[in-house]
Amino acid sequence: MSVGSWCIRAIPGAAPPARAWLLGSAFLQVSAARPRAGRCRAAQHGRVRLGGRVVARAGAAETPVAGTDEDAGAGFSETFPLRRCQTAEGKAWVRVDAEADAEGKCKLVVGCNVAGKWVLHWGVSYDDEHEREWDQPPLEMRPPGSVPIKDYAIETPLEILPNSEGRLLYEVQIKFDKDIPIAAVNFVLKEEETGAWFQHKGRDFRIPLNGSFNGGGKQDIDIWPGDLGHALKKSEGSSSQPQNTSPQDTGLSGKHISGFYEEYPILKSEYVQNLVTVTVRRDIDTHKRLVEFDTDIPGDVVIHWGVCKDNNMTWEIPPEPHPPTTKIFRQKALQTLLQQKADGAGNSISFSLDAEYSCLFFVLKLDEYTWLRNLENGSDFCVPLTRVGQHGSTQDPDKAEAQKVEDKSSQSDGLISDIRNLVVGLSSRRGQKAKNKVLQEDILQEIERLAAEAYSIFRSPTIDSVDESVHLDDTLSAKPACSGTGSGFEILCQGFNWESHKSGKWYVELGTKAKELSSLGFTIVWSPPPTDSVSPEGYMPRDLYNLNSRYGSMDELKELVKIFHESGIKVLGDAVLNHRCAQFQNNNGVWNIFGGRMNWDDRAVVADDPHFQGRGNKSSGDNFHAAPNIDHSQEFVRNDLKEWLCWMRKEVGYDGWRLDFVRGFWGGYVKDYLEASEPYFAVGEYWDSLSYTYGEMDYNQDAHRQRIVDWINATNGTAGAFDVTTKGILHAALERSEYWRLSDEKGKPPGVLGWWPSRAVTFIENHDTGSTQGHWRFPYGMELQGYAYILTHPGTPAVFYDHIFSHLQPEIAKFISIRQRLKIHCRSKIKILKADRSLYAAEIDEKLTMKIGSEHFEPNGPQNWIVAAEGQDYKIWEVAS
Repeated sequence: MSVGSWCIRAIPGAAPPARAWLLGSAFLQVSAARPRAGRCRAAQHGRVRLGGRVVARAGAAETPVAGTDEDAGAGFSETFPLRRCQTAEGKAWVRVDAEADAEGKCKLVVGCNVAGKWVLHWGVSYDDEHEREWDQPPLEMRPPGSVPIKDYAIETPLEILPNSEGRLLYEVQIKFDKDIPIAAVNFVLKEEETGAWFQHKGRDFRIPLNGSFNGGGKQDIDIWPGDLGHALKKSEGSSSQPQNTSPQDTGLSGKHISGFYEEYPILKSEYVQNLVTVTVRRDIDTHKRLVEFDTDIPGDVVIHWGVCKDNNMTWEIPPEPHPPTTKIFRQKALQTLLQQKADGAGNSISFSLDAEYSCLFFVLKLDEYTWLRNLENGSDFCVPLTRVGQHGSTQDPDKAEAQKVEDKSSQSDGLISDIRNLVVGLSSRRGQKAKNKVLQEDILQEIERLAAEAYSIFRSPTIDSVDESVHLDDTLSAKPACSGTGSGFEILCQGFNWESHKSGKWYVELGTKAKELSSLGFTIVWSPPPTDSVSPEGYMPRDLYNLNSRYGSMDELKELVKIFHESGIKVLGDAVLNHRCAQFQNNNGVWNIFGGRMNWDDRAVVADDPHFQGRGNKSSGDNFHAAPNIDHSQEFVRNDLKEWLCWMRKEVGYDGWRLDFVRGFWGGYVKDYLEASEPYFAVGEYWDSLSYTYGEMDYNQDAHRQRIVDWINATNGTAGAFDVTTKGILHAALERSEYWRLSDEKGKPPGVLGWWPSRAVTFIENHDTGSTQGHWRFPYGMELQGYAYILTHPGTPAVFYDHIFSHLQPEIAKFISIRQRLKIHCRSKIKILKADRSLYAAEIDEKLTMKIGSEHFEPNGPQNWIVAAEGQDYKIWEVAS
């Protein structure tokens, strides 16, 4: 059999963003508190402490370690720690008991059977009250232990109930009178240990109560024995199947319903620590290498492996015979299923290899989406087969650079060929008139696409020349570098979360916090979307000139802006320009005709979104499929939007914009809007996925940050962008103890922060990633490490509302004070001092040093450093004055 070979790049591992599951009719995101990776000894059992945090460890017998006696033929033995995600499945249930108990009360019961610290976050909707979706229930309706949340919700812990099978059940009972003037109970489930929220199809549960109990048929609901301890009891004469009524059904108010019961699946993930031991021995008789794998992971475990000669780090498939249960993977590697051990405590296998091979590479594969790599360095495991072998890395730097040059050369040749072929094709038609406008536009778009792709390959990623050093002594006298970019000393506060609209008076409530936010050091507040909207959160705008929203009235908004200005804080409006909900249908029944002052027709809708039958041109970006995407290439659209933005600046008093979903339209249009409205500060939300391989985050995220930088470039630098790259890398660095990720190949910060810091708006959480949506929640318990990073580094830091008004406030306030005292700004110079497995340290402007991670670090040098702030796995020093 011929030996195939392939070259594999070392791609460090990382955890992907918190995943969301859509199961049946329920949506749940659960992200367990994640431990930091670290080595552990084979003899440890039970629970393992990693970087100060305790995680579950699967039980296993000690794995054998080879001796070092020369005659025994042992060449190598090492035990590697592994970390895998383990999923716990269970159910949640909702039940209404309509029959009154001895006290004359009906009951709403909510429960689940997944271990955790569960809390019911709930409120009510009163009869004939339409302005507030949520309100606090009367005192007699609140179960013991309930805690009010502001003025619109209650949080009640679920009690632990034993059942006959010894499993834990969590349940809360809410009692109420039949004639109570409440239309519905609204709630979401919250798991406090992880911060995860459980919703119904991505929205709040809504249990209608009004009109449900007067008359009608009788259907009893009772407790039966069983796995959950709950079931529906069939009423006499009823069908054999229980009649379930979905809690989200809003059409129940006119019906007489005595009760219902519904179950929903839940998945909760937690991380488990395991081990794999690899031992290599020399067979003195055959001169071969005997390789043994032993792991305590239960179930099917596959080693995906290959070998190399002469330490050339190029994977090869060794010749047959291969170990049992081995298959060839794409002629590039072998995949061998490990055998279950006799005692059932894991899996193992042993086989022999010829002495000509110097290294064995492998990763562990648990299923199609789960690959376990080396926690020490994020690379594939590398096991030396000879004494001179080097292990711990799968990539030789010189070869990696040569391969990179070869790849780039190959890619550039292909692009040049494409461009030349296109030019030749156009030249052959010289003199012909292009009668087809669509064809003409397609050709031009293809030219632009090829040029942009070539530009992204050959341009220098370092944009330091744009950000020349600035030396400003007084932040108050600092002038903006250009329209839309502020003074360079901005500290941004997001002034709302996903739940803020529920009070109906958010503008009033936020205004009361203006002085506090000013005293904390914030210079800009980002306010929620102000317009009339189909969705209560404001991100499905309809009539842009109607500024009466679920957050409050237009007058309350203007008063809010005035209050913040009096407190010395500028205000950003959340402008949703990519899409707009129509007020009317066309002749085909499609909603694409707009009303109000901007009474556009379907020419304002892009042509390539099949849902809304637009007659405009093709979209210049990605489509948002929930609403008609606006065609910004239409001059009447751009003129109307520029007029609206200028009106908002003048009428409301906004100082700038947060621009929603800017991936949906070309940055050049943003340039036009900003030049017309002249904001003090503007930031765009360009959010797409980072790069992953085998489900693991790649070390090099240049392609991701390049897309954000290209958008900023298209705006001519008139706006910044949220540094999604830095957030994603911080996730992986902190939750997996892979702090080496915080330095790129050139020793600079790896996000937009490292390329164009004056346009990078850094953040760790917002209303989408956190709050009750939790699409990509920051690692639990590590928020202060994240803020210690962004509030000491260049860029413009943004702090989330939920974090400001929480137990994190004192430390966040301390970080902001240090930043302002030392005059750290968006262009401050950074020198990364250390970036390894469990430590990141950096010096900023030669007057501040910081570190995050569990490893000890102290700054040195001629300066006299004093501690300015310290806490769990973070520390900040400043030069003594």
